[in-house]
Amino acid sequence: MQLFALGINHHTAPLAVREQVAFDPLRMGQALHDLLRAKTVREAAILSTCNRTELYCAAEQPQAAADWLAEYHSLSPQKIQPYLYQHPQQDAVRHMFRVAAGLDSMVLGEPQILGQMKQAARAAEEAGTLGTLLGKLFQRTFAVAKEVRSTTAIGANTVSMAAAAVHLSARIFDSIAAQQVLFIGAGEMIELCAAHFAAQKPKRITIANRTLERGADLAARFGGDAMRLDQLGERLADYDIVVSCTASSLPIIGLGMVERALKARRHRPMVMVDLAVPRDIEAEVTRLDDVFLYTLDDLGQIVESGLESRQAAVVEAEAIITDRVSGFLHWLESRETVPTIRALRDTAERARRHEVEHALKLLARGDDPAKVLDALSHGLTNKLLHAPTHALNQAEGRERAEVAELISRIYRLNSGE
Repeated sequence: MQLFALGINHHTAPLAVREQVAFDPLRMGQALHDLLRAKTVREAAILSTCNRTELYCAAEQPQAAADWLAEYHSLSPQKIQPYLYQHPQQDAVRHMFRVAAGLDSMVLGEPQILGQMKQAARAAEEAGTLGTLLGKLFQRTFAVAKEVRSTTAIGANTVSMAAAAVHLSARIFDSIAAQQVLFIGAGEMIELCAAHFAAQKPKRITIANRTLERGADLAARFGGDAMRLDQLGERLADYDIVVSCTASSLPIIGLGMVERALKARRHRPMVMVDLAVPRDIEAEVTRLDDVFLYTLDDLGQIVESGLESRQAAVVEAEAIITDRVSGFLHWLESRETVPTIRALRDTAERARRHEVEHALKLLARGDDPAKVLDALSHGLTNKLLHAPTHALNQAEGRERAEVAELISRIYRLNSGE
């Protein structure tokens, strides 16, 4: 059984493809159980974020997981195959270490991905699909990510998605302070965006959320107000900037809703930032003249500009990861010898018990303790050396030389010790 990783991300697939293979967090447990029903898959975890969908598995045939991914999302394998990457064992370990450390993120060094990977591990553990191999790999992954972040400057001066959203809005409006900003959703990404926009002291901040209480709690932190999602249609026209990031599987804002809002605004421009996967805002909205719609991929182009200043930290981080990959692979290889070590110890234990029982009988009979101990040691020595001696005597020609060399190395016969 081998470890492997497969998936698509912002490097290999556009948003239009990524959103087709995103997983609903509420159905993750069922998806994991379904994946384990795929032939040869024994352990599995799924990471599904705005920028990537990845499957981490312990299995005999990675193709089974690739076929399952397409089937689960009702896609033909040919639909996603051009965008799919597959990493066998060593490369899979390296890939997971790099992802958790933020080296593979759209925003280099961003910290959110580590929390998302921890959530993926928790979901797999709760679903019962996180076995010994994947469990150990996730533990090492989190430790490596912590080491990279604490010993390098990989997370310093990152240009976040939230900051990029403010930057794009500032291209359209001379002053954010004069604008009314609407945030749709109340998750971590919206919280980050709200903090960045609040720093610009906009005229108004509103949080729209399915749960009004949660939206109101977040809005209160930034001196804003809240509304229910079902009020969007009647109030959208009030806002100059709209930032959306929910877990909805269907668009929340459609073309017709935006057209009506623009008419009510007398075609004053609107900036809309869609950070969700699948998208919250229908792609057709981008055709409207007075709307500036930006997606995750658009924001990614901005954060790319901050990469050069962090390249030295990347080199340091990659060196750490290379060393830690070797360490984890050594652990994997050592697991293969566990059954042999256990069998060897069991054999030695049986021989020990047999000799001790015989010695106790002799002592009970009144034999000289010194002679009993001497016989015990000789008996143990003979039993423990019988197998290697027999193997050496039975070997012939080149095989005898190889066995002799192996025995010498095992017992350090030529080490002078």
